[in-house]
Amino acid sequence: MNLQAAGRRTFSSLSVPNYRRYVSGQAVSLIGTWMQTTAQAWLVLTLTNSATDLGLVIALQTLPMLLLGPYGGVIADRVDKRRLMIVLQALMGVQALVLGLLTLLHVVTFTEVCILAVVLGLNNCFENPSRQAFVLEMVGPDDLRNAVSLNSTLVNAARAVGPAMGGVLIATVGVGWCFMINATSFIAVVASLATMDRSQLTPSEPTARTRGQLREGLRYVAGTPKLAVPLLMMGLVGMLAYEFQVTLPVAARQVFHGGAEVYGVMTAAMGVGAVVGGLMTAARGKTGLRAMVLASLVFGVVILFAAVAPVLAVEMVALALVGYASVSFLAMGNSTLQLETDPQMRGRVMALWSVAFLGSTPIGGPLIGWIIAHSGARVGLAVGAASCFAAAGIGWLAVRHLRTVATVRAVPQDNGMQAIDPGPSSD
Repeated sequence: MNLQAAGRRTFSSLSVPNYRRYVSGQAVSLIGTWMQTTAQAWLVLTLTNSATDLGLVIALQTLPMLLLGPYGGVIADRVDKRRLMIVLQALMGVQALVLGLLTLLHVVTFTEVCILAVVLGLNNCFENPSRQAFVLEMVGPDDLRNAVSLNSTLVNAARAVGPAMGGVLIATVGVGWCFMINATSFIAVVASLATMDRSQLTPSEPTARTRGQLREGLRYVAGTPKLAVPLLMMGLVGMLAYEFQVTLPVAARQVFHGGAEVYGVMTAAMGVGAVVGGLMTAARGKTGLRAMVLASLVFGVVILFAAVAPVLAVEMVALALVGYASVSFLAMGNSTLQLETDPQMRGRVMALWSVAFLGSTPIGGPLIGWIIAHSGARVGLAVGAASCFAAAGIGWLAVRHLRTVATVRAVPQDNGMQAIDPGPSSD
């Protein structure tokens, strides 16, 4: 009975039919996405043999998120998120198709890879905040944390399968087929969105188009420490720690003297750990700043372990732990923001989350690439670990400040009346 109860708790959001449909489509598409991520990194290294150029491509792909991500959140608050996602997912399939055809015809150049990376980035800066905010519309607040954790588990299960499949395909039939398979995989996610039971969705009331909505969202976050601090922590960690697309291909080649198959296996190990971490977080994960501080500390420790691992077998264990810690940190931060945010602001707040996570890469990607080019992949990983420790310090200071403020407000005033209770905390 206890095992049954634990199972129901771990997978509670899958009792929602629309979410089950969404997850099934995402499962297919995400495997293709990770195959393309692996193939694109290997293609760039094949064309240029430069870690700096690899960092540049990743930066170009995420630069639109940095520049336009907040506006993507404004759009998400104004429109039907499901319809917007259908259009944007279809366009992502077209991007993969073009890249695949260029590669199979042996005419692809580094410049074309860069241009298509920008195209994909433009798409992501509007699709990402809509997708993040749409989860709550499917499952409701009670199952939100569970759904976010399971979605992170799904992403990382695909990370375990996709790169391994990509490595095999690259070694056997070539890079181009990874892109073509990814293009086909978008059919599944578009179909899942198009066939949902709309009567079971609980969409947020669209925000009327008015001037100053972007500034309004920024002011809202700046005036809410329980939103601003997690975003700051994510920005720092996202900029320097989540640059595995830069560090792992170089580590596979230079540190462990392998090829695409070693890179795929390393990424798959990280994905396996992330699946376990996602399921654990879904079952008993917490939200709030204190939980994020602990998760950030653990994330830093295991990345440091990966940086010093002496042989590939030990590195695989370390990367599994990195995957576990990474999904825990992401799920806690995402759920904390969504549960603390006013529904009319959710698209804009989650857009800032996407900016912090992905939009910081145009700075961190080239920087980590430059560090690796001059000091090696191990140093690049160590810098990521240091960013996690710094983020944990920022969060710890914020927790102490909020606790002090709450204590001061609770002290009886001179007139004998007690100050107004600031309300329950999610910490």
